[in-house]
Parts: sequence; structure tokens; C-alpha cells
Amino acid sequence: MVLAGGGVRGGTVYGATDEFGFKAVKNPVHVHDLHATILHLMGFDHERLTYRYASRDFRLTDVHGRVMRGILA
Repeated sequence: MVLAGGGVRGGTVYGATDEFGFKAVKNPVHVHDLHATILHLMGFDHERLTYRYASRDFRLTDVHGRVMRGILA
């Protein structure tokens, strides 16, 4: 995935894949971490952003998700 602008450090490569590009072998990122980082870059606190469904509050990042500080400027 390419993230550009908006607080992302330019020219940063975060992680690596195997020789076929099939599996992450260095610094794997879960989708909840990616969502938390994107929400942080947009100015939202991913732990407070909730939506109500079936009388329950849900978060986009569930109970997981942490901001990837290694790519932030």
C-alpha cells in the first residue's frame, strides 16, 4: 500500500515480503493497525470513534489497532 502526504514520512519503506511477495516477513501490519493509522492521520482518535449497530457501540478497529508510529513524520 502506498501512503503519501498528510503526515506520512516521505520515502519510508515499512516492512518487507518474501521473494514472491506473498507473505510479510518483516514488520507485518494488521488491517486494524492500518485503519488506526489512517484515522490518526485524518485527526480522529480510533479508540473513541464508534458507531451504533444493534444497540451496541462498535469501533472500526475493534479492540485491536495501534497507530504505526514508524511511518509518521
